[in-house]
Parts: sequence; structure tokens; C-alpha cells
Amino acid sequence: MNKFSTIIGIFIVLFTVSCEGPEGPPGFDGRDGLDGLDGQDGIQGQVVEVDGVNFDYDVSGNIYNALITFSDVTDFEIFESDAVLVYRFDGTIDLQDGSTADAWSQIPQSFFLQEGTIQYVMAHTFVDVELFIDGNFDLSALSTDFTDNQSFRIVILPSEFAESSKMDKSKLSNVMSALGIEESQVQKIEGN
Repeated sequence: MNKFSTIIGIFIVLFTVSCEGPEGPPGFDGRDGLDGLDGQDGIQGQVVEVDGVNFDYDVSGNIYNALITFSDVTDFEIFESDAVLVYRFDGTIDLQDGSTADAWSQIPQSFFLQEGTIQYVMAHTFVDVELFIDGNFDLSALSTDFTDNQSFRIVILPSEFAESSKMDKSKLSNVMSALGIEESQVQKIEGN
């Protein structure tokens, strides 16, 4: 047993000594990235407001649609895994202090009309977002209050942030606050 302990001890010493050695040459420097705005704590998201969006009616599908291509509204890089949230402008509301505030509702958004129900819905890729107005009645005579000159805010959330965050995404102000985006930083452009 004593010889066995001695042999194990020698192997341990040899193994420990063999792990030591001279330091290798330094590695190559990585490429420099593009200069740009620094994100907040590694979170980079963007909010874009698209005003003047007009929906087109598709007779065969009895549906309205509008396509917003990201390259037309932002140079922000969007990945397939990113989350895209869309909010529709509902108008301004009067506050108790006499000032006003913009009211935004997250899509999907439903309206219950005398004729039936309509709903704003959306689908997106990393290239564009398509907005739809769907309903359970003939939409050909839908009021232009719903189809013309609409305003939307599109929020692009990095996938890591969207998955890990437990924020209330139904309120645009919560999302903007979590991203550290002020109202003055929202890029506003005209749609179609």
C-alpha cells in the first residue's frame, strides 16, 4: 500500500508540474466595429413612428392591409429572432392638469361596431411588418377613420431582452422606459 501511495504521489507531482509552461504568444486583435451610438447596458432597441399609413382593400380576402418595409423607415439592423411590437395611435386624451397625452394601443386591437367586429392584426419578418384589418362582415364600406391616415409605432426589441424582460409590453410607455428611449428619440416618418 505504501508503494501504491508513493506511485500515486509521483504521478500527481508530475501531472501538476507538466501543466506549467511558458506563456504563448498573444492572439490577434479583433476587427474594429462600426462607430455608432452606445446602447444602454447592452440593450439596443428602437422605436419608429410611421404616420400617414393608408390601408388597401383586398376584395377577394375581404381584408385591408398595409406593408411597412423596415429599410424604408430605419437603418436599424433587425434580426430574425428579434421581437417586433406594433402600437396604433388612438388619439390624444385630456389630463387633469389641463395638458394632453397621446394614447397608443398595442396590436392586436379590436373594435366592436354596429355591423360587426374588426381587428387590427400584424405579421412580421426581419424585413417588414404587414398590418391587417380583419372583420366578420363585409369590410368594403368600412369607414376611412379606420383605414386612412393611421399612425403606428413599431418597436424592435432584441430577442435576448424580449425573452428575459418581464415588463408589461401592452403599454408603450413601459417598453420605451425599459429601453431607455425618450419621446424625443422616436424617429418619425411619413408612410405610404
